[in-house]
Amino acid sequence: MGLDPGLRRLALGTLLAAYPGPVPPDWAVDLLAEGLAGHTLFGTNVHDPAQLAASTAALRAGRPDVLIAIDEEGGDVTRLAHATGSPYPGNAALGAIGDVALTRRVYQSIGAELAALGITVNLAPTVDVNTADDNPVIGTRSFGADPVRVAAHSAAAVTGLQAAGVAACAKHFPGHGATVTDSHHELPTVDAPLTLLRQRDLPPFAAVVAAGARAVMTAHIRVPALTGSDPATFSRAVLVDLLRAEYGFTGVVITDALEMKGAAVAAGGVGPAAVRALAAGADLLCIGAKVDAELVELVAAEIVDALSDGRLATARVEEAAGRTAELAAWTRAAIGSTTTDDTDLGYAAARRAVRVDGVLTGLDQPLVVHLHTESTIAEGRVPWGLGPHLDGVQELRVIATEADPSSLRGLAGDRPIVLVGRHLHRLPGGPELINGLAAQHAVTVVEMGWPAQWRPTGVRAFVTTYGASHANGRAAAEALGLTR
Repeated sequence: MGLDPGLRRLALGTLLAAYPGPVPPDWAVDLLAEGLAGHTLFGTNVHDPAQLAASTAALRAGRPDVLIAIDEEGGDVTRLAHATGSPYPGNAALGAIGDVALTRRVYQSIGAELAALGITVNLAPTVDVNTADDNPVIGTRSFGADPVRVAAHSAAAVTGLQAAGVAACAKHFPGHGATVTDSHHELPTVDAPLTLLRQRDLPPFAAVVAAGARAVMTAHIRVPALTGSDPATFSRAVLVDLLRAEYGFTGVVITDALEMKGAAVAAGGVGPAAVRALAAGADLLCIGAKVDAELVELVAAEIVDALSDGRLATARVEEAAGRTAELAAWTRAAIGSTTTDDTDLGYAAARRAVRVDGVLTGLDQPLVVHLHTESTIAEGRVPWGLGPHLDGVQELRVIATEADPSSLRGLAGDRPIVLVGRHLHRLPGGPELINGLAAQHAVTVVEMGWPAQWRPTGVRAFVTTYGASHANGRAAAEALGLTR
């Protein structure tokens, strides 16, 4: 027997799906007409601006108030510029600069670009306070380690995006910055008392709520003081008692992707995860990136079954779908904003973020050694480094654990070596390679990841960019005098 049409439509109104490829398949458009709230776009959906604008127009033909979301954080996480790297420097760089007005302008520029392409929800900014140097998934996506600074820049980012007519979604509540594992792969734990969370992790969320953020995204993290053994996505104490009752949030609670192991494994699958998230107070469920019509129908059926067997109250799902519809109405009304994007602003900002410890002299025709670093799932495979910006300078790409210092010194000869990497303090073989080279050669280091306290010994200069976007790479190459 098929699903009750009314309950199916109600369930679909709480789902944010996705589809493969640059052209929306028929099922992705048809489901919108049948009540699906919207789709999230990923790098595989983006080839060029004209194609993307055509895709969003096709989706809007299925449902005029469709929610079209994307993770466009600038910096290391970009979908629009996944083929080249973002023209914006990212949150860590903006936090290092410390100019709140600049942060607002950068996010308004990002929002203007999204609005022009027909995208209505940005799953940004990341407002986590990155207090763990070994955090594998936040890092340079954060405005910094100081809650006050992060709060100020988070509010500015939300204001900028929404001034361009794009709904902001601050993430990841109640704070992913103190974790040392990645919720894409497992369920991280933040074992801290509530008093510490209020001082360290929660101030940026209070700030974005006060700034009028239209949406907040949940974190698939366990916070025993709040959630017990469950992830925050399944915790009513987090989503209702804390976020809504205490902080006064009235917008849409969006889940992080339910296909992530931090949620799916804890619940026993994407369908059960959807039910648990709704019961806890979530409104819009991001299914994930690998989605097809069958998965959407499976999740919708699980929600309908839960309405029938008492796991979910009809009023709760109606509330969730209602909030999602209100967000869709806001985004539809905001379409056509007149602000314009300004990518030159991003390059200028990246230059302001560069920090140099030491002396940048004697770098004529160096050997640039690019140390390979694996990308996170959040980042995806996006080009980074100095390579695209070098003018007649030799670059060698190596894996730190496989590189031979004596061979590198021999290849460089009398030339200095510039070592470029990300998160060098925790890169396998990175510190050993750098220290070994610097003991016998003129070495300059460019850190394009999170700026930990670690510093190599004996290097001529240590350059920090606070990110690895295209703009960050250009700024570093200019500072080193290696561009045209």
